[in-house]
Amino acid sequence: MRILPLLCAAALVLVVGASADRPGGATARAWGIRIIVPGQADAGSRVLTTPGDALSFDGAYAYPADGSIVSVSSVTTSVSSSIGSQSSGAAAAEVTKLSLFNGDLTATTVTGETHALATSAGASGDTGTTGIDGLVVLGKQVTPAPNEQLPLADWGYAVALEQKGQAVPQPAPGYHDFVTALDVFLTAPHGGLPAGSEVQIGYAEADAEASTGAPLPAAPSSPPLPQRLVKPLTATPTLGENGYVFPVYGAAAFADTFGGLRSDVPGGWHHGDDIFAPLGTPLLAVAHGTVFSVGWNRVGGWRLWLRDDKGNEFYYAHLSAYSPLAVNGAIVDAGDVVGFVGDSGDARGTPAHLHFEIHPVGLLALGYDGAVDPTSYLHRWTHPQSVRFEAAAGWLPGGLSATAPRAGAVLLQESDISGASGLDPGSLQRAAEGLGGPLAQPARSR
Repeated sequence: MRILPLLCAAALVLVVGASADRPGGATARAWGIRIIVPGQADAGSRVLTTPGDALSFDGAYAYPADGSIVSVSSVTTSVSSSIGSQSSGAAAAEVTKLSLFNGDLTATTVTGETHALATSAGASGDTGTTGIDGLVVLGKQVTPAPNEQLPLADWGYAVALEQKGQAVPQPAPGYHDFVTALDVFLTAPHGGLPAGSEVQIGYAEADAEASTGAPLPAAPSSPPLPQRLVKPLTATPTLGENGYVFPVYGAAAFADTFGGLRSDVPGGWHHGDDIFAPLGTPLLAVAHGTVFSVGWNRVGGWRLWLRDDKGNEFYYAHLSAYSPLAVNGAIVDAGDVVGFVGDSGDARGTPAHLHFEIHPVGLLALGYDGAVDPTSYLHRWTHPQSVRFEAAAGWLPGGLSATAPRAGAVLLQESDISGASGLDPGSLQRAAEGLGGPLAQPARSR
């Protein structure tokens, strides 16, 4: 078995609003296998994290004991980090002789690897030897492209070589990168797992931030700098030019719930605002940009991300359905319908709503904790007065499973002509317009 090469790993320690020079930071984490089942504790192989260097060579792994869901012959995991004139780091996870769901998916080797490097001159990263050798999906050999979505009959889908890297120039050069070599999502029960389950193979993540100058002097009583940001940010940086629109069409209600305690989410606090609206209400792209990371996770349910032209990122969660524009890599305009309000994920049983987050480009190096309070932005953004979209056959979350929830719909406008009076000279004209008759004027876009 080859030993995976490593640079040094990375986690960012950003103190927003601080004026003094500060050292850079680094962190990384990796695991070979993780099984996520709704309502159960996660299972999987060993998880390695920094600071510090770690390397593990583990033997065969099976889940459950008979290996009917996951079976591999070996797992190799490694992480490393270094802080100095440059901050750098890497994480890697490799499994061999993989079999999922009694051979529905098999592979000879699955590797997830990521590196991050940051100096005062800039930051960069790469995904190293990330790849899948000998992948066979439902009996068919596949050579996947990065972020390719693979249908799994009527019970789910897989994302191969799922990855995302982001360089951040300010306040100091930084880089964040993650990769999941193979990510399997169940939209229906299969192989002993319920719908909503997820199996991750070959996960690696690294962050790095350069120093902004001389290290801060530490007072004798000062606690050590945290290795990750654990409190909500108070900054509300400018996102860019005007042109942003409110993410929910029509009447909606929301309050400032950013930063509230949440024991079931990463970080333990609410990273956005919940916007309540009727089930099926259209959700709109807040800006011109690119859709990415469309799919399911345990907490967010049916979810997607949008990156605008400035690099700012926006998270939409708990959808009931997607529009045809909700495709990884799709370019959308502000106001385009990308999905519909729902209660999927951990919102099941709550009033339908959109969980919405804002991650400014200058804070992306903080990872998920780089979210800022959306409330002031939402109060300023324009509410579109009309929406336009086209339905499509087989329009389902992921476009793959007949058991997934179908596209949502909402009544945008109605006209009641039952009370029209023949004594009113204009009633016939209004009735004909409402029915689309010969007297009707050209219909307006709704």
